[in-house]
Amino acid sequence: MKYATFLIALAGLLISGCSTKTFNMLGDKSEAIRTVSDANYTEEAAFEWKIAKGDRVEIIVANQSVGDGDQQLNILLNTAGRGQNYQIRDGTEGILIPNDGTVRLPLVGVVKIGGLTENGAAEKLTSAYKNYLKNPFVSVKILNQKLFVLGEVRRPGVVQVTNGTMSLFEALGHSGDLTEDAERTNVKIIRGGLRSPMIREINLADISEIKLTSLILQPNDIVYVQPRGMKAYNVAFKEQMPFFDLITSMLSPFVSYTTIKNGKAVDVFLFK
Repeated sequence: MKYATFLIALAGLLISGCSTKTFNMLGDKSEAIRTVSDANYTEEAAFEWKIAKGDRVEIIVANQSVGDGDQQLNILLNTAGRGQNYQIRDGTEGILIPNDGTVRLPLVGVVKIGGLTENGAAEKLTSAYKNYLKNPFVSVKILNQKLFVLGEVRRPGVVQVTNGTMSLFEALGHSGDLTEDAERTNVKIIRGGLRSPMIREINLADISEIKLTSLILQPNDIVYVQPRGMKAYNVAFKEQMPFFDLITSMLSPFVSYTTIKNGKAVDVFLFK
């Protein structure tokens, strides 16, 4: 019995004192928003991203002309640097918006589009090109809208936002869904500057709480799925398994032996 007590005590010391790591990135002291008012939800649903420094934009300028009853669209400029068969983005497409929010384009020169939505920038550039083209048409598209999904998901990393906004479920779907160790009762959404971020908690295990919040994500949001509390103990146990195997192999000659009883080999244990 004393050997069993020794092994149990040793296991407890190793797991509790050696490897109960903290996997929770934000801790439990962060103040989080759990409910969203109807007014704020309506505002989020109507959200449009405004062009900011560091964004990459595709700007296509065309001149529309009508002849012989057929309307023709003559593309004059394609400043995004992407071809007809473009499929994969490598992060260098389009025009990079500098700190002053301006772009330099043929004919019109330098135009500030920072702080405008895609439609707002297209309207401003269309107005500028009217000084040079009879019927200009301009389209503007932000190419690098993204958000980040971290923590207990199967494929953490960057998720591209293609429609201006994205729901939390879409983001988790792009990340391969939650892992078995995920804590589903307080998924965190982090938004804003890192010095004073807004943190929202979502309880995916309770539909009544989901109805009181907002699942709409915006570009540059960070979704963090926390691990369950037992993960630290599970990892600690796995880390110590080689040591336990070694101790077991060392003690096995002292806690059991094999004898012959009635012509058969029988394992005899010194304690149970």
